[in-house]
Amino acid sequence: MLCKGGLMPSTSIEMTSLSAAWAPVVRRPLEADQASAFAPMFKALGDPVRLRLLSMIASAGGGEVCVCDLTGSFKLTGPTISHHLKVLREAGLVDSDRRGTWVYYRLVPAALVLLTGLLDITSTAATS
Repeated sequence: MLCKGGLMPSTSIEMTSLSAAWAPVVRRPLEADQASAFAPMFKALGDPVRLRLLSMIASAGGGEVCVCDLTGSFKLTGPTISHHLKVLREAGLVDSDRRGTWVYYRLVPAALVLLTGLLDITSTAATS
């Protein structure tokens, strides 16, 4: 179940509160609630199919891609691809719209900015 903003599962803290409170892990350890909020995103990216799907969506021209254009790149059934896309959506990494019989997916840039910032090892604290 997604929160009203559609960015994080409703059991996690909001992205806006995360962005104000987080710092790269090389500067200070994560709080328990921060780790709980980030874990579903990293778990979603821990599967090679989902990582590939996210890459395909992120690199799609026009900023979005139809599920019909994703399924041909895998030796998986349509329902399996849909399951992987659902995991990415529930983790807050992609968003989707249904248009007729097709679903279109697009990246949620704020989620990747948070993940990138969290893993930023170029911080001065890391080199001190």
